Amino acid sequence: MGKERLDKIIASMGKWSRREVKELVSRRLVRVDGTVISSAEEKFDPEMVEIFVNGEALCYRRYTWVMLNKPAGYLSATEDGRGKTVLDLLPQELQRQELFPVGRLDKDTEGLLLLTNEGKLAHALLSPKRHVDKVYYARTAGRLTEEDCRAFAGGMSLADGLHCLPAKLEILSAGEESEARVTLREGKFHQVKRMLAERGKPVVYLERIQMGNLSLDGELPRGKYRFLTEVEITNLRALV
Repeated sequence: MGKERLDKIIASMGKWSRREVKELVSRRLVRVDGTVISSAEEKFDPEMVEIFVNGEALCYRRYTWVMLNKPAGYLSATEDGRGKTVLDLLPQELQRQELFPVGRLDKDTEGLLLLTNEGKLAHALLSPKRHVDKVYYARTAGRLTEEDCRAFAGGMSLADGLHCLPAKLEILSAGEESEARVTLREGKFHQVKRMLAERGKPVVYLERIQMGNLSLDGELPRGKYRFLTEVEITNLRALV
């Protein structure tokens, strides 16, 4: 890739803002290939040099990928006048990187949400042609049955006109309130809720737990985020 300003390169990592980078440079705390840098405006190819900030090696990422454990009450959007968005859960440094959600979760749905600024891969993961699985944990009002599982497996045409591809419904527990694992090959608007409502078992709680080969990190608290590892990003690329 081409050369970019040093402050842009370092700020793209999400740990420092450009203003903070300039301050670090002025304090002689930034080295490139062993040389102390005197101007944050100098340009380098970040894939061809070694950058150290305050003695810490900078692990450059061309694109940023974030896993968010989304809580209820946040909209899966970059901006929305109706309420808080998932970007409000990120620090200002990341908000400035033009991240966007990879797909959407309903306002009251929790769990795995990816955010990135790599448009090509994000769009490929969401393409209907790719059929990247989305897996959800659902609690429903009403007893789920094997008949419901067969209905999901056969594909459903809902009363509101939505046609759904075959999906997998696994019953985890059945009672007045049932638990299930739902796997979709697509991600249409409110699809899990609409399919279960069609079966007379409305959703009372929904959480996305997996997308393709990436599972929600069990150690990531609700409302918190972490960067994807290089292995995780490579695995996502392998899907498309």
